[in-house]
Amino acid sequence: MKTNSTSSRSRGEIIFYSAAALISLVGLAESTYLTVIALTGETVLCGGSADCFKVLGSSYAKIAGVPVASLGALAYFSVFTFAIFSAFNYDRARKFLNWTVIAMFAMTLWLLFVQAFRLHAFCKYCLFSAALIFLLMGLVVARPGPQKTSNS
Repeated sequence: MKTNSTSSRSRGEIIFYSAAALISLVGLAESTYLTVIALTGETVLCGGSADCFKVLGSSYAKIAGVPVASLGALAYFSVFTFAIFSAFNYDRARKFLNWTVIAMFAMTLWLLFVQAFRLHAFCKYCLFSAALIFLLMGLVVARPGPQKTSNS
């Protein structure tokens, strides 16, 4: 639902939501690439890193047969959608954006733990995605508050 105020978002909020949307598009592109690679059985271009193959070929790369990258693509698409709607004053989308990024952050922490302590290998794509999610989390934490209207 749109807010009742007739004013639009502040410039800071528009910049925030635009940045979140752009970051999520980059993540969407990367996770879509990894999803296609996982579903087609192709070999991912990792620059010859054996660690990348170890991570992406592990049992942790799928949940119930679904590639984790496809869940990432869905999450990044959701963040993009919620950021765009939030820029147009939909408060409920702002709440969904916050909760989606928090869930992505929690999943990222788990996957970083798995790479470091269970697989003892790191995937460049996974680390790049983690960096994007850390950026999104930083934006959510530092997001400017809603613009207050004076009733005087």
